[in-house]
Amino acid sequence: MKPRLPRQLLEKARDLRQNPTDAEQRLWASLRGRQMAGFKFRCQHPIGPYIVDFYCHQAQLVIEIDGGQHGQDDQRLYDEQRTAYLEAQGLRVLRFWNHHVLGETESVLEVIRQVLVGR
Repeated sequence: MKPRLPRQLLEKARDLRQNPTDAEQRLWASLRGRQMAGFKFRCQHPIGPYIVDFYCHQAQLVIEIDGGQHGQDDQRLYDEQRTAYLEAQGLRVLRFWNHHVLGETESVLEVIRQVLVGR
């Protein structure tokens, strides 16, 4: 039996889903509804103490979209700890910068597609 997630975490995930960044909106438009090689993705999904941008249970894949604040030292350390936690859960984590998602959407989607189909 899975433990119940804290109410605050669920509310935060709901808020993030209702207020996505431009990059999250762009990527979600291509991931939702099993458009990506038939894989189902969830948006702003809680995993442990974290909320990941996108999650595919079938592929055990997490996709994170990082803005400029992720380049700061304290945020970079937090992201490393977060990624280590997720990988310890058996998940693969892909990270993309906002400007790559917005400016090079097709190449980002191709990387995701290749990971999903194992190439």
